[in-house]
Amino acid sequence: MRRFSADYLDRTREGLWADRAALAPLRLAERDSVLDIGCGTGELARVCREESAGRVVGTDHDPALLAHLPAAVDGVRGDAYALPFPDDSVELVVCQALLVNLPDPERALREFARVASGAVAAIEPDNAGVTVESTVDAEARLAGEARTRYIEGVETDVALGSDLPALFARAGLGDVRTARRDHVRTLTPPYSERELEAVGRKARATAIGERREEMVGDADALDALRSAWREMGREALAQTRAGEYERRETVPFHVAVADV
Repeated sequence: MRRFSADYLDRTREGLWADRAALAPLRLAERDSVLDIGCGTGELARVCREESAGRVVGTDHDPALLAHLPAAVDGVRGDAYALPFPDDSVELVVCQALLVNLPDPERALREFARVASGAVAAIEPDNAGVTVESTVDAEARLAGEARTRYIEGVETDVALGSDLPALFARAGLGDVRTARRDHVRTLTPPYSERELEAVGRKARATAIGERREEMVGDADALDALRSAWREMGREALAQTRAGEYERRETVPFHVAVADV
């Protein structure tokens, strides 16, 4: 399973649940216990804690991430394939952006169903459906190329969000209710320190360097992509200094819930 830093999780999940309408199928207010699998720094667990009157537990394989959980959420180290909980011990078992990073998401869902007494839910992105708009002409095209190379090269299905109902069915979970939440992240002046750092990462082509091993393509093609990305990042940096850089990224998140 891929690992992520607390900073990365905070940066990419910021504002995701400013609108919680897509969480309605989870019926959080009715749940007396909720287990968030692969909870990371606890963004979803915090929302569950605010919406539910019951106990909320977050579990993750990385103890460093569990240290960031809100005080009102209990943290337990665990493996998504072998959860340290008895059968039927938690009313709702949920995960967010976890299945896209697992080699066998169906196996994980079956384990969730073992633990759940009421329902299993998953909130997963469709990374193939991400769109980018930018004042830098080349950014949308380069982001699309990088995304395609990554999706084709990574070992897990990072676009499975739109396929959740079929995945639930294969795991033996029927009567699936669905919803969708588009996570829109915008960058406009005045820029925060975190946003300025993000533009600096573009100019260094940090994202391409970090994901290069997971992208399809020979060395020359990936070198060309990284070089073009740096050039794009430098233009973004110049626009930022002039107060002119704007960017809008939309990531579709799909929600699926099934009773057990």
